[in-house]
Amino acid sequence: MDLHKANGAENGVGRESQNGQVSDLRLFVGNFVHSTKSDPLVMLTDTVLGISSVNIEFLEPIEKLDQIKATYGISDEDVTYMNDSQFMIPGLIDTHIHAPQFPNNGLKLNLPLLEWLQGYTFPTEAKLSDESYARQLYPRVVDRLLSNGTTTACYFASLHLPATKILADIVKEKGQRGLVGKVSMIRNSPDYYRERSLEESVKENEEFILYVRSLNSPLVLPIVTPRFAPTCSQEQLEALAQLAKNHQCHIQSHLSETRPELAWVKELFPWSESYTDVYHKCELLGPKTVMAHGIWLDEAEIKTLKETGAGISHCPNSNMSIRSGLCNVRRLIDSGVKVGLGTDCSGGYSSSILDSIRHAVQTSNTLTILDGDHKHLPLSEVFRLATLGGAEVIAMDDKIGNFEVGKEFDALLIDVRAVDSPIDSEENDTLEDRIQRFLLNGDDRNIMEVYVSGRKVHNRNAKRKT
Repeated sequence: MDLHKANGAENGVGRESQNGQVSDLRLFVGNFVHSTKSDPLVMLTDTVLGISSVNIEFLEPIEKLDQIKATYGISDEDVTYMNDSQFMIPGLIDTHIHAPQFPNNGLKLNLPLLEWLQGYTFPTEAKLSDESYARQLYPRVVDRLLSNGTTTACYFASLHLPATKILADIVKEKGQRGLVGKVSMIRNSPDYYRERSLEESVKENEEFILYVRSLNSPLVLPIVTPRFAPTCSQEQLEALAQLAKNHQCHIQSHLSETRPELAWVKELFPWSESYTDVYHKCELLGPKTVMAHGIWLDEAEIKTLKETGAGISHCPNSNMSIRSGLCNVRRLIDSGVKVGLGTDCSGGYSSSILDSIRHAVQTSNTLTILDGDHKHLPLSEVFRLATLGGAEVIAMDDKIGNFEVGKEFDALLIDVRAVDSPIDSEENDTLEDRIQRFLLNGDDRNIMEVYVSGRKVHNRNAKRKT
């Protein structure tokens, strides 16, 4: 059969396995929607997508379906047929979320950041000293994210090593793709919630990295996680950077979230030129670094992020909810900085990236109202931030983020007319209409199936029957 060979092109289709054959082939037939670097909204209509094990093997026009089935001896049991109200999108990527803060979702948003941390967040996270509580909480967190279509998440855990190991275990068990980090903080936090010494911090972080690696899961990775510069000494930031370098780990932290935070960083690190400069001089910035927020960056800081390859997680719900500011994502993108979306629960009150998409659009619209020269982000571009953009931020765009041949199959099956759907659709809606309705009006009731690395990890219909 003359399937098109993969060539890495943005819209290229078809590849053969190394031995010239495609094994364990499964087919999905219908409409697919994704983003590429050059086009934020690509609609592949009446298409056959083939996956073998975890990878996308080919994309072919529906006219070749019978030929494909005959060539590979595929029965209908190995084919998922979509109806007219259904389509598939890549899995959503949450580049910034605090797993231990889930009990506060939708609560306690009456204070600005620094007071909010002391009054509500640190006491909530401190509860994770109880391992039984971690075993009760974290399965609910991962299940909620999967039902919301989050196939990949960058998790801040708490500073507790045993509980953070439990989170890594659960992410693996549930089949989600996750970067899990034990939070590091040695100062400017309550006595009941801080690491006791630099030596303890480094020792426990290294133990956690080795533990995650011992899970032998290609989906679960450790990520070095200094909470943010004010809670870490220079020595701790430098030691964590060296640890990440030694073990070739990702890094995540917070950057330039609020104006009071900027002033505090300058007071704590008088030698620095900026908040970004603190992380840069401590060697924490690189292509595998994810910095949350980045609202109040100056031009020099943006240049540093671009040159180091570090990415920004845009968390618009949180930015508005605790009144941190309006992040000018257009400015970051136009400057060549990688940007993805985050929920930042519980600073953001929703754990759904769909909510982040909507808030990102509204934030951009607000900036345009305030400045007529600002070029707003259309929905299609924000959709790219939620998928391919997030993959770029976590340095996994060679593996996930869209439906390019050779990438792993992380995908959502969407149905705009699902039972109890919140979407009001019309018979004459185009595919683009359905996409827009889902992105702006849909929720977990429209996410019928969730796939991570080729494995179905959530089935809404199955849950409804139980």
